[in-house]
Amino acid sequence: MSTILVPVDSSDISPQVVETAASLAEARGDEITLLHVALPDPAFVGFEAGPVVVQEAVERDFREDHEKLEKIRSDLAARGLAVGYLHFEGSTADVILREAKRIHAGLIVMGSHGHGALYHLLVGSVTDAVLRKTTCPVLVVPYTMMPKG
Repeated sequence: MSTILVPVDSSDISPQVVETAASLAEARGDEITLLHVALPDPAFVGFEAGPVVVQEAVERDFREDHEKLEKIRSDLAARGLAVGYLHFEGSTADVILREAKRIHAGLIVMGSHGHGALYHLLVGSVTDAVLRKTTCPVLVVPYTMMPKG
């Protein structure tokens, strides 16, 4: 049995990524570790924390992210899958790479976000960074526009 690391965020592709990982886990008998990486709290990276309302918003977002992860975990567990989750703050690519190594992931399943060339030139891509630096296989689920129903 191996562990599939599944970075998730609140993007449109996350459900496709989770379903792809779940199908693989069911077929291979693997466990799943969901991973959500939030941006670091400004107070921890040398910036002024700002007004209390900003701090409360960051805390609320962290709680909401945690609840979403728990919902995904419980839905997958109801399908009989072994699944856990991790929730960290930090640089997304760095945290994915660190946690993949720490949990000895046999596979990372993540999405591409469909950004254009200019975005990649100016900002880069988490998926690209993981692909360049990881030591384990990565399955990239392509971003496709889902029809509005």
